[in-house]
Amino acid sequence: MFNGRYKKVLDRMPQGVFVFDEKLRVKFTNAAFRRSFADDTKSQGTLAQVLGCRQEGKCGEGAYCGQCAFSRVMKNAVADYTEQEETMHTTVSRGGRMDKLSMRIRVLPIEKKLYLGLTEGTYQTEMEREMLSAQQMQRRLLPAGKNVGGVNYAYTYIPKFGVGGDLPDVYELNGQTYGILSDVSGKGISAGMLSAFVKAAFDKKQPDLAVALSQLNAKFNELDQDERSYITVSAVRIDKMAGVLRYAVAGHNVPILLKNEYGINEIESPAPPISNWMPDFEYRENEFPFQSGDTLVMLTDGVTECTNSAGEQFGIERAESVLLQSHNAEDFIAKIKSALSVFCGGDYSDDVTAVAFDL
Repeated sequence: MFNGRYKKVLDRMPQGVFVFDEKLRVKFTNAAFRRSFADDTKSQGTLAQVLGCRQEGKCGEGAYCGQCAFSRVMKNAVADYTEQEETMHTTVSRGGRMDKLSMRIRVLPIEKKLYLGLTEGTYQTEMEREMLSAQQMQRRLLPAGKNVGGVNYAYTYIPKFGVGGDLPDVYELNGQTYGILSDVSGKGISAGMLSAFVKAAFDKKQPDLAVALSQLNAKFNELDQDERSYITVSAVRIDKMAGVLRYAVAGHNVPILLKNEYGINEIESPAPPISNWMPDFEYRENEFPFQSGDTLVMLTDGVTECTNSAGEQFGIERAESVLLQSHNAEDFIAKIKSALSVFCGGDYSDDVTAVAFDL
């Protein structure tokens, strides 16, 4: 019955499929089924062999075999010769890590000595695994340390869906410290892919931020995205020797905040986002003086537009109030995280990112 052609069809199914006989010997498992369990599973054999079970003793006679949902639903199907169903929650070893697995097991008799099993939910589990992989990849794109070019900094990054469209970056060039904060349209995996584009396409060897943004805009237009796709960017260059902050902005509607002894300056520079709306737009780099002891902050709109249960937004005024009460960059990041958590109960409506520098 299960010749090569049928097996190829079953191997392409997103659901896990397995076939077994009245002695509970598994005759076939498809690719989705095998990917759901341990790396050393077999395509046929005992239940333990196809599940990658490491219980000691003969399959079905181990200390925990009575708790095995697969064994139970298969035995009931054979005994009653009827369709059986059960939901299983377990932990499996894959790729050197332990993954939680939830799936619904259905078994249907297909002839007197042969039974067809379906593990619905396997595809979802694979998607969750891919999401975990994407999260790990994106975390590797985040800044690594707490000091670059002699400037202390701190940041927080809280993606709405595990993988997000915000991306902070801090690096040194020619003895100066650069900070980049981008926010792409959308959320989730697609936004994460676009933020990875920013990481790769932004020229960190270009000292002029305006030129770097114009180059990024040109590269973005080569992607041929539709008009709903765009990227906002705040970029700063900290020149400690000259005591000058240079900055350029592309569509980022949250101002850069500079706290000094007189209070807080909101630094803005209206310009369109990185998009195909104005493909030849030339961005500008401006400058602003600072003194030792000042604190610089960049935010995404996930902070200012964070909404509480009453529909009220956190707003730039609350962010500035937190900054006024903060002693340094690290203190600000700790306080803004706490304030946002209290304000919205941890239910963020968008990716939340903030970067702060001790000047």
